[in-house]
Amino acid sequence: MATPPKPEEISHLPMDQLQGLEYCIDSNPSWGEAIAMGFQHYIMALGTAVMIPSFLVPFMGGDHGDTVRVVQTLLFVQGINTLLQTLFGTRLPTVVGGSWAFAVPIISIIHDSSLARIADPHERFLSTMRAIQGALIVASSVQIILGYSQLWAIFSRFFSPIGMVPVVSLVGFGLLDKGFPVVGQCVEIGVPMFILFVAFSQYLKNFQFRKLPVLERFALIISVTIIWAYAHLLTASGAYKHRPEETQKHCRTDRAYLISSAPWIKIPYPLQWGAPTFEAGHAFGMMAAVLVSLIESTGAYKAASRLASATPPPAHVLSRGIGWQGIGILLSGLFGTATGCSVSVENVGLLGSTRVGSRRVIQISAGFMIFFSILGKFGALFASIPFTIFAAVYCVMFGLVASVGLSFLQFTNMNSMRNLFIAGVSLFLGLSIPEYFREYTSAALHGPSHTKAGWFNDFLNTIFLSSPTVALIVAVFLDNTLEYKDSARDRGMPWWAKFRTFKGDSRNEEFYTLPFNLNRFFPPS
Repeated sequence: MATPPKPEEISHLPMDQLQGLEYCIDSNPSWGEAIAMGFQHYIMALGTAVMIPSFLVPFMGGDHGDTVRVVQTLLFVQGINTLLQTLFGTRLPTVVGGSWAFAVPIISIIHDSSLARIADPHERFLSTMRAIQGALIVASSVQIILGYSQLWAIFSRFFSPIGMVPVVSLVGFGLLDKGFPVVGQCVEIGVPMFILFVAFSQYLKNFQFRKLPVLERFALIISVTIIWAYAHLLTASGAYKHRPEETQKHCRTDRAYLISSAPWIKIPYPLQWGAPTFEAGHAFGMMAAVLVSLIESTGAYKAASRLASATPPPAHVLSRGIGWQGIGILLSGLFGTATGCSVSVENVGLLGSTRVGSRRVIQISAGFMIFFSILGKFGALFASIPFTIFAAVYCVMFGLVASVGLSFLQFTNMNSMRNLFIAGVSLFLGLSIPEYFREYTSAALHGPSHTKAGWFNDFLNTIFLSSPTVALIVAVFLDNTLEYKDSARDRGMPWWAKFRTFKGDSRNEEFYTLPFNLNRFFPPS
């Protein structure tokens, strides 16, 4: 008769830090490897940095030249914000880039009647950009105040592992529409890219050259180069000549007009579009986007800490990072990037895919962002990679980040009906409510909230279009009101509690201490 399995053969012990990473947050690969990986993170960050201006600038009345300048400015500010965040913020290896969370209030500003009636397109572009800048500058105060006053640290005391599962998971799953729906717009490029990337990063990861797992470490650069060359071949051979305009836009490699419109050298500077204009309604609507970016970044920081083999960031470190992100949004407003910023989810996923969570690699990638944003033509060359190629990689990256959220379940009791209810309902509503808002908006051309107060509409529509935000509202409310006194162990609080304060775990000092001995002036709580 077969002997029954032992408990340790069935279950796996929960682990504070993710195992199996080659380099954690403060261990560094060789300089050559680190520079190559930094460049890879720069390529990964390009997708969103090009997509957002390419989508918004034409609506604002801008031409190809304006689009290129906004892309350059966004990348320049992205580099500065990433350096600030990795040096003085949470110190996690996170790229702080452009965010889709700001789309609703920005589109609302673009459609403002006082701006829409300007006849000259370039004048309309400049006036709209200045209005967006003013709204961002005012709204950035929300994150700056919540971060530096430690109010976000106090609020984060209500978080628990079971409450964080849907939030972190939906930071990845909530970006469903940026994955295969975009790949489907040019299947002949997107699907081979997906297959090649998965083959290199997973199936062939043990292939080594001079004791370096080249295919796993550089799967992104290698597969992008191959598919980009293949896409260029298709374009040059006239494969898309008689195809619909939409297909050509997504498949051709010469459709971006970025290289021809880009200057050789251009340094972005504050107020380059003129003095920002301020209007209360615009600023209130933008504040909702700032709150959404705060919540989405909180989830992304939790995921990044796990993929960098660090402990979860203590409350005051998280708050410090949010304060610096607020300064990042302020810089976005001053320079005029046409959007605010939050943590780049795809770059967090790349930490897991390469199994390198080194902070130095991200700081090098920030250097590439600043360098190539000044050298316009070279930056534009990389920025002309078709979006479909990025979308194929997003299918892996966003899924990886989402699964990190699910991994927090190991610290909770999933045999508890209470936990099953909270996790299931918040995950479902986090997907379902934004989907309703999206479908309603595409059918009616306005959100479900459609009162005479435009700022109020922007506020509600922005909040409920964000999956992690809906999940946080539902999960934190249920987790802190439903039998919470008797279920601390089920919620995972005994494990979570030691990471709430800086001194709660000795490893926090190694991961989150400020550089240049700055902790003397800003002692951790």
